Amino acid sequence: MNSIFKPFLRHFVLVFFDDILVYGHSWPDHLDHLSQVFDLLRQNSLVVKCSKCQFGQTSIDYLGHIISSKGLQVDSAKIQAIESSPPPSSVKDVRDFLGLTGYYRRFVKSYAQLASLLTDILKKDAFKWSDLESKAFLQ
Repeated sequence: MNSIFKPFLRHFVLVFFDDILVYGHSWPDHLDHLSQVFDLLRQNSLVVKCSKCQFGQTSIDYLGHIISSKGLQVDSAKIQAIESSPPPSSVKDVRDFLGLTGYYRRFVKSYAQLASLLTDILKKDAFKWSDLESKAFLQ
């Protein structure tokens, strides 16, 4: 899909597998971009399912982020899921937690420093949950 949309990528289109996001700075720009995308889809014999489409949105949930004129924000439901996570009780739990939080690292101040405290307990036979790890987990 990326190869098809290559001329438009990061100009007014984002693609993740079969999720296509078309954006513009104004309504006329957006309509023009949609027209170009539909033309390209037709040329490549690709179709979209109307029931899965949203047009003319001022904000949209895309890959766990809210994208709007305010910029990129984390979906509050994702924050709640992270905040309500119980403290890890195994190496696998720590890996899962770091995988989830790592996706949102750009929104967490000093993420690398906080994550390093948790990463240290991933070493073989090193799992020991202490106050230091609890503090990093809660931050």
